[in-house]
Amino acid sequence: MLDKKDDVLILAIESSCDETAAAVVRNGREILSNVIYSQIALHTVYGGVVPEIASRKHIEKINQVIRQALTESGKKLQDMSAVAVTYGPGLVGALLVGVSAAKAISFASGIPLIGVHHIEGHISANYIENKSLEPPFICLVVSGGHSHLVVVKDYGEYEIIGRTRDDAAGEAFDKVARAIGLGYPGGPKIDNISTKGNPDAIRFPRAKVVGAEYDFSFSGLKSAVLNYLNSCEMKGEKVNQADVAASFQKAVIDVLVEHSIHGVKEFGFDKFAIAGGVASNSSLRKAFEKECRENGIHFYHPSPLLCTDNAAMIGTAGYYEYRKGIRHGLDLNAVPNLKLGESV
Repeated sequence: MLDKKDDVLILAIESSCDETAAAVVRNGREILSNVIYSQIALHTVYGGVVPEIASRKHIEKINQVIRQALTESGKKLQDMSAVAVTYGPGLVGALLVGVSAAKAISFASGIPLIGVHHIEGHISANYIENKSLEPPFICLVVSGGHSHLVVVKDYGEYEIIGRTRDDAAGEAFDKVARAIGLGYPGGPKIDNISTKGNPDAIRFPRAKVVGAEYDFSFSGLKSAVLNYLNSCEMKGEKVNQADVAASFQKAVIDVLVEHSIHGVKEFGFDKFAIAGGVASNSSLRKAFEKECRENGIHFYHPSPLLCTDNAAMIGTAGYYEYRKGIRHGLDLNAVPNLKLGESV
């Protein structure tokens, strides 16, 4: 552990989608502040995130959340060792707001600038509350835009062994929730109503990708749910929302758990973690707790708040980049399709 005089303080900024967030993180694992402004209420009426609205709201809120994060941390800008910011992947307009703010701070204050990969941030969220967790391990990243099974070789070193071939798990949750009349955001709504349904009421498909044992595919499952709903409508049968939601959710969870546990065993690890918005799903967490316990695997997961987009996770990832000597110039740009493992 670093001496107090050697503390590394990271001011972190996250604006990749519809949360405007800033945080101050000390030594990679201690949150001094974590401010999040969520735009969910703004986008609910549209059934999903509207990029232009998201970007405009980020512009309105970015300075406010940064000031609040510094105030709540009890630190000043001149105390910061670096400013870390998400530069991809995400919505390009949204990313540009955070990147521009971070570059302005770096230029004006002279503190180093560090660009952080959004998915690396999600993985790093596990370090905050699990102080003993260190690489190597396998992490399942499941969110609205990503479904990755990743070997975390070291801090900042990753190998993707499985990914979705079509819809991400969170995207499938949103689309199915909309189809059965639950609205947006779909993940929490399906998680909630599923507790009232029978997960075995309807047998939805579990897809496997031939020749890619760790890859995922959820578009067929989504289509199966839509076909079931259309069939009920044509037959004049009443749809039980809770049963459909619970059965769909179980199909997603079964695939995620099966592929992940298989990967952990095959690669010879005894540590497994989850990350991303879908990682806050209560049934998914219970399923992994059970499977990991039965297979002698140590299971790690962030608290629900740190599963969703936040700046604390970016600060943690930024800390390890800082320790490795990584710095970015004022030519840092937003990269909406940035791949894990790529750098600028």
